[in-house]
Amino acid sequence: MAEPHRSGFACFVGRPNAGKSTLTNALVGSKVAITSSKPQTTRHAIRGIVHRDDAQLVIIDTPGLHRPRTLLGERLNDIVHSTWSEVDVVGLCVPANEKVGPGDRFIAAELKKIAKRTPVIGVVTKTDLVKPEQVAEQLLALQEVMEFAELIPVSAVDGFQVGALSDLLVRHLPEGPQLYPGGELTDEPEQTLVAELIREAALEGVRDELPHSIAVTVEEMLPHEGRDDMIDVHAFLYVERPSQKGIILGHKGERLKDVGARARQQIEGLLGSKVYLDLHIKVAKEWQRDPRQLRRLGF
Repeated sequence: MAEPHRSGFACFVGRPNAGKSTLTNALVGSKVAITSSKPQTTRHAIRGIVHRDDAQLVIIDTPGLHRPRTLLGERLNDIVHSTWSEVDVVGLCVPANEKVGPGDRFIAAELKKIAKRTPVIGVVTKTDLVKPEQVAEQLLALQEVMEFAELIPVSAVDGFQVGALSDLLVRHLPEGPQLYPGGELTDEPEQTLVAELIREAALEGVRDELPHSIAVTVEEMLPHEGRDDMIDVHAFLYVERPSQKGIILGHKGERLKDVGARARQQIEGLLGSKVYLDLHIKVAKEWQRDPRQLRRLGF
């Protein structure tokens, strides 16, 4: 007898920069979540959809859980906690190349509260960066943190055990029909994805203190006048201080030009069309701490 079709939701959690977004993209087989070496790159719960013959797995990529220092930080943590209450299985991601630390234990303590009703899988990420014996040591260290339903080492970069992780997650989903039409890879609105791609390009090469201060809004996307093969994208890049505006602009505007060129290439890949990208920088003073500005910027 054929196995029943399964469908449901999974999410990856972990401290910032544990490889959650890269793993989400590897499972979906396409870029739906932006990635960067900067912590707190993910700010929305992005849904990526894995289509299989036997299942449909919807992965929710959440922000890294951390001890918040701003209102934005608190709201990002709220996104994580509300996502946990909605999913069928959770994967706790810990990178193979960093020792299990207080941040991982803090998240595990939070996960223990839901582990009775929602299975938690321990995922050792970035195994391509270390020797096999270090992977084994990390699996043992992770085992000490909490009782997991399963433990698995993976590498999103070289594809090691990505399929096996998909099988593991699917095993914990309820039986049911497809939740999204075949072929869809995400349910995010295009404007959200475009804004995220611009932010990803802006994060490249900026100083450590700047990433948290960058926000992007897409004001409008519309067909280019007189051309049916081009889309005009008008967007604002927000920072918190005039000095940060200078960093993003760069010498004679060179850096902003570079951000625009990088983002445009990614946006064209997403939309399957030529893109004219009109990008401006605005200063929104202390927006991470201001409820009114956070609302306007989509948080």
